[in-house]
Amino acid sequence: MSKQIQDAYIVAATRLPVAKRRGMFRNVRPDDMLAHAIRSVMAQAPGLDPALIGDVIVGCAMPEAEQGMNVARIGLLLAGLPNTVPGMTINRFCSSGVQAVADAAARIRLGEADVMIAAGTESMTVMPQMMGNKIAINPAFFEKDENLAIAYGMGLTAEKVAQQWKVTRDEQDAFAVHSHQKAVAAIAAGKFKAEISPYAFAEHLPDLKSGAVKLKQRSADTDEGPRPESSLADLAKLRPVFAARGSVTAGNSSQMSDGAAAVLLVSEKMLKQFNLAPLARFAGYVVAGVPPEIMGIGPIEAIPRALKQAGIAKSDLDWIELNEAFAAQALAVIKTLELDPAKVNPLGGAIALGHPLGATGAIRTATVVHALQREKLKYGMVTMCIGTGMGAAGAFEVC
Repeated sequence: MSKQIQDAYIVAATRLPVAKRRGMFRNVRPDDMLAHAIRSVMAQAPGLDPALIGDVIVGCAMPEAEQGMNVARIGLLLAGLPNTVPGMTINRFCSSGVQAVADAAARIRLGEADVMIAAGTESMTVMPQMMGNKIAINPAFFEKDENLAIAYGMGLTAEKVAQQWKVTRDEQDAFAVHSHQKAVAAIAAGKFKAEISPYAFAEHLPDLKSGAVKLKQRSADTDEGPRPESSLADLAKLRPVFAARGSVTAGNSSQMSDGAAAVLLVSEKMLKQFNLAPLARFAGYVVAGVPPEIMGIGPIEAIPRALKQAGIAKSDLDWIELNEAFAAQALAVIKTLELDPAKVNPLGGAIALGHPLGATGAIRTATVVHALQREKLKYGMVTMCIGTGMGAAGAFEVC
């Protein structure tokens, strides 16, 4: 007997401030970041019985080393959830966090659960390189031309997008500076406060004079990446990183970062039973494949499909969180789909705020649902490109 699809609602969403790689969270474990996000999101629904949680789904792009061994289950146990609550770690590279939200929503929509937590965690500090804890490339990538692009570094794919979509170096640098300006202004205006759960931690620092080790208590409550001093003149001095005559630099690329976020979703039954106020309704999610060598254009394919699935017109979108993996690919997406630049990353994007890979989708979900509520808007989207040639887009509606 077929079941009627029911709605899934986000009733709480929170994140840690995003840290630079080897920055303020350099000594903080990714499972501890995750545990804090889970505890914090549950604290936003104090009357909800945690024993009702059907599953905790956590995105992580490099589930190895300190963030390996099913970090979802470890994180939820560290957070103090009941032993009866299961956990699952998933990996769809940069979209892992929003994929976790979509998977959690699907369980509720199908009637398989009434309460779910979706989350993401990633410490790029603990990974020795962008390809993970151990490089183990399949030799077949290099044996056939059609497989070679699978091994391309992300920067090289951005160069190919810049060439094919004719995105100039000046355009990329201007986009990057604007990202920093928007993020700095948003922080000054307190726009992120509602979505951030400050993280308190201790640092052990040596006192060289006495020889003793001092314990310093710290609380992180502000994203570490945005640079008020960022300027076109400074970015123009940077050399291309991925191609000798290229245009992609460290300054117009996303920052390597550490971070975590968690989203609490429930069914309509739980809304009524626990008198919960929804932040947004999950409206739809699509992943699409594109050629690996131009992976950055993934949202070009995913966004129209997600809009169609959700029954939303592009013009109806009020807020778009388009992950800025690189300025080149973000500009290519904006130009091709004719997105309104004023609606894209109004508070800055990953070039300024950072991109902790598998956590980013959950982080940006927290940003969009809080933004929709704060600004009294209706429709929002989280979208990004994905390594090896994919794009993801998730749509949200304020009820």
